[in-house]
Amino acid sequence: MKAIMVVGTTSHAGKSFMTAALCRILARQGWRVAPFKGQNMALNSYVTSTGGEIGYAQAVQAWAAGVNPRVEMNPILLKPQGNMTSQVILRGKAVGTVSAADYYEKYFDLGWEIVQEALYRLSLEFDLVICEGAGSPAEVNLKHRDLTNMRVAKHLNATTILVVDIERGGAFAHVVGTLELLEPNERSLIKGIVINKFRGDKSLLTSGVEWLEKHTGIPVLGIIPWSDNILPAEDSLDLFEQRPKKHHSELDINIVRLPRISNFTDFDPLEAEPSVSIKYINLKDSLGHPDAVIIPGTKTTVADLVAMENSGLAQQLREYSAAGGTILGICGGFQILGQRVIDPEGFEGEPGEYKGLNLLPITTILSQNKIARQRQVYSQYPQAGLPIDGYEIHQGRSRINQKMKIADEEFYQIFDDPGLGLVNSSQSIWGCYLHGIFDNGPWRRSWLNHLRKQRGMSSLATGIPNYREEREAGLNSLADVVNRNLNLKSLFSDQSY
Repeated sequence: MKAIMVVGTTSHAGKSFMTAALCRILARQGWRVAPFKGQNMALNSYVTSTGGEIGYAQAVQAWAAGVNPRVEMNPILLKPQGNMTSQVILRGKAVGTVSAADYYEKYFDLGWEIVQEALYRLSLEFDLVICEGAGSPAEVNLKHRDLTNMRVAKHLNATTILVVDIERGGAFAHVVGTLELLEPNERSLIKGIVINKFRGDKSLLTSGVEWLEKHTGIPVLGIIPWSDNILPAEDSLDLFEQRPKKHHSELDINIVRLPRISNFTDFDPLEAEPSVSIKYINLKDSLGHPDAVIIPGTKTTVADLVAMENSGLAQQLREYSAAGGTILGICGGFQILGQRVIDPEGFEGEPGEYKGLNLLPITTILSQNKIARQRQVYSQYPQAGLPIDGYEIHQGRSRINQKMKIADEEFYQIFDDPGLGLVNSSQSIWGCYLHGIFDNGPWRRSWLNHLRKQRGMSSLATGIPNYREEREAGLNSLADVVNRNLNLKSLFSDQSY
């Protein structure tokens, strides 16, 4: 099959960004395009329509290509969970938890078979696959067990683009060093270089580009300007880069940066709200006096619950709640807000029973059985009858106590599914299993309007589209920027790119 491979000189060079842009550009030209990443290590994931789990970045790339996400687009997903171990997900299903050494001993040969199988299946339905690498293709200590970079490029004989992040500094050294460390049959596949995240006057790079092309013999396909239109981050390290407070924001929402935070893409729609400022707080930070606090998903509920207790943040949250503050927990955060979390088989470590924050009347029992499925439900709070789309990804199940009370306070179902989420009578404590809840525009605005009412603010319009339409506009904008600044025709003179 025809294939383009996108590799980077470093992590965060812009591989996901470039892959998504190419998917949209080529799909616009009538190509049937599929994204692909053989092996991804990420805690942001998405559930396909068949219940398979893949990296969220590949889901976004599929939407950029105008197709539905599917497990063949990311056949191997590794979800780190601490202690040098990761949960292994093959063909969309969790198969175990292993250390790095054991993973390559046990899964490398099988993994390569799965990668080839996925590529074959995609070749039956698509004209072109846009493959994304991982990290750098020149990690000499890792190349022998590579399932993502040049092994895939060589298997497909893929036209390969090397992306470098110039904002890091040392871009020319990164390019030359990467090429130097590739084998001759790998380097021969590199047909173009892309300089990404450039700020300033491009003419200042002219002499450098000329030198680079002469030195490497490889054309520079384009210089992509810095853009605030950034796709969802795969790595929680990105959350250390705090967002500046918006000049005209009216609501402040703190999100707890759990040690093993997952699916923080849930909050992209909130970040896009002009009236909302988001701040990620670490466990040892002062909670302050935000309008709401969100406890997000986590790969290991017990470990992060214990970390919250040991840091004192759990007690801060209890006091914040007692003072009338609003708290929302999603997935692992939902479990943390409950009365107990029980790990009878030691799935997350030592078997045991752990006290939760005691803010929701639920007990969670962890197990090996993973729930991963898309959901379509209707809301009952904060506004009844709103259609809601989302997805579940969680280990274990939460049981609601029969009285649906804590002390004298009553709790109610957020959705028409009784096990999916609860809210108290004052609508200050919320918890649900539904990832993507804020993607639903009318529900998001209704929830924000409850916060605004507490502050004496006027309500925002709720008759708005869902976030997917804003995401579509962002993908189009991204593709426009890349298309204006990238010369693909020099690569594919025999095709109408």
